[in-house]
This record gives sequence, structure tokens and C-alpha cells, in this order.
Amino acid sequence: MKVAALIVAAGRGQRAGAPLPKQYLDLRGEPILRHSVKAFLDSGLVHVVQVVIHPGDRPLYDRSTAGLGLPEPCSGGTSRQESVRLGLEALAAGQPDLVLIHDAARPFVSAMLIRSIVDALSNYEAVIPGLAVTDTIKQVVGGTITGNIDRDSLRRAQTPQGFHYRTILEAHRTLADVTDLTDDAAVAERAGHTVLVIDGDERNIKVTTPEDVAALSAHAMLPCSGSGFDVHRLGPGDHVMLCGHRIPHSQGLIGHSDADVALHALVDAILGALGAGDIGRHFPPSDPQWQGAPSRLFLEEAVRLVRAQGGRIANVDVTIICEAPKVTPYVQPMTAVLAEILGIPARRINVKATTTEKLGFTGRGEGIAAQAACSLLLPDAP
Repeated sequence: MKVAALIVAAGRGQRAGAPLPKQYLDLRGEPILRHSVKAFLDSGLVHVVQVVIHPGDRPLYDRSTAGLGLPEPCSGGTSRQESVRLGLEALAAGQPDLVLIHDAARPFVSAMLIRSIVDALSNYEAVIPGLAVTDTIKQVVGGTITGNIDRDSLRRAQTPQGFHYRTILEAHRTLADVTDLTDDAAVAERAGHTVLVIDGDERNIKVTTPEDVAALSAHAMLPCSGSGFDVHRLGPGDHVMLCGHRIPHSQGLIGHSDADVALHALVDAILGALGAGDIGRHFPPSDPQWQGAPSRLFLEEAVRLVRAQGGRIANVDVTIICEAPKVTPYVQPMTAVLAEILGIPARRINVKATTTEKLGFTGRGEGIAAQAACSLLLPDAP
């Protein structure tokens, strides 16, 4: 399935009270729009990101998206609804199967939320994230309470809102003259489609006021840690892959991929710190596409997930447990591979090896084990 993201950045954002439209304001060293675009690019699920802009904002757009390799932006219309329709028309040449429509001013959309929406679109034509209303809701007329509203059936709609591309394009074309629709889910509903609401994400907030920008800019990065452990047995072969480096040996490691036990442990450590499950969830051994695959692909995906949440990898520590081969002579090239994939200095990577004093399956030379730990810095967004 070809998935497109349509990011709506044509608004003027007057409520933010800034000299620039809010999507171009600086947030933690980068424009808000750049954060939003990178979240989709780093998710590993989206094939193309199309941005809709105000024609007068082209210089701001170019500076905000430099180096990201995006297609030519589309000029928006006089309303958000018209801007979305024009953006959908701009995607037509690429013929996407699914489209995720997102507000540029939501810079912290997570890869997990994107994945949840894409997965749900396997069974529904339209899917949006929503948050439960936790405050008591009062109906007020003339300043006095006239009743209470049952909040159990209420949800606060978020973006990205996901649709089968042809479905939402036709809905927008049909309802182009209707002006009272506040989001794309409303367009789909008015066109007669059922819209599924899945759990949203409290961190996926929309920047609206100057206080939002200030609060998010000042927000701390929360340290999160994770651990991983993996084992692979030894069998016929002439080398083992450890930390992405080929080490000559009289046997090989057996597994569905290249059986790099050290990278597998490290991927699980990163996923654990993210609260994103384990390696089997993201790369199931039952999937034939991973047969013989290099395990660095798994680590690259884990790194993308970290970046998609606006996070950074602080440090990693990997311990390889085996009697043979001797790992210490290869620590430097293994560290270099990890530094390249993780995008952090080698000084924040530690690779070491130990034995079990000939005890257990590793001591008998039946397999190799590895354990890993990592520390991440993730935005402590509300």
C-alpha cells in the first residue's frame, strides 16, 4: 500500500500572536513545520509527504524544509477545506492508496500513532485519532448553566486523519461548495462514510497560542532507558555477524535474518525505552521479506522511531556473551558501525564481551547471547 501524508500549512495562525505564521516559528531549534514533516518521513510508513502552503510563505517554506527532499509544495485556498482539496488533487499523479491529512501545527505526532491509523485503514475507509473528554462539560446559556452533557460519548479529534485516498478525494470534490465542515472526518461523514475513532495521543498537541510555543520550547527532555536480550544458536558457517560487523569463525549463527544477536538485543533495548514492543512485533520471523535480511535494517528502523518522537539516543551499552570467537579485537570496527547507524559519537557507545566460564549453552559453544542497554532523551510533552 502506498501511503501519502498531506500536511496543511496554509493557515496564517493569528492566534499564536507572532510575526510569522505559527508553523514557521522556532521550536527546539527547528521550525514547527519541519518537526511535523520529519515525523512522517522518519516513521518508515509514508512514501511521500505533500505540503500545502500559503503562496506568500514560499521563502519560509523553503528554509523550513531544506534538505528533506519533498515534492513541490501546493498552494492552498481561502479555507482549510479548500486547501486540503487542492493538496489531494496535487497527490493524484502519484496515485496513493491511503492518505494521512495532518495539521502542520502538531509537531509531535508519533510513529506509533501513524502506524495505528495505517493499520486501522485495512478495515475502514476513514480513521481518526481522538482523546476522551475528562472534564465535566456544562451547557451554558447567558452565563448560567442550563444542563450537563454526557462526556462518555465525546472525543477531542486530532490529526493525522487517515482515509482511503479515492474516498476522501471524491468526498472533497462533491462537497467543495459546503462551508460548515470543520475537519476532514466531517467531510467523510457528510459524504456518507463511516469514520472509526481510535485512541489519540496526549503528546500530539496542536500549537495555537504564544503560551503553547513557550511551554513546548521550555519543556524538558525526559530520560528513558531500555534493555534487551537475545540468543542465537551456532551452526554451519564460516563467520558470525556481531554489531553489524563480519567476524570470521568456524561456525555461523542461525536465524531468520542474519542472526546478529548483538543488534537484535540493541533493537529491543531501544524499543523498550520507547515503549514500542519488541523486535518480533516490528519484524516478525514469519514474514519472508526478512529472510536473510541484514539486522542493521532493524536498528535503522528503531532509530527512525526515536527521531519520529523528537527523541535522541544518549548512549548504548552492548555485552556479547560467548566462548568463541574472540570479540575484543573487533570492538573498534563494531563501535564504528553502531556510531554510523545510531548517529551518535563513538564515545557514547560501549561494546564489550564476556564468557560464562564454560558454563551453560554459551560455555559449551552451542550459541551466542547478547544483552544491551540504552538511554534515550524523549520530549516530555504533555
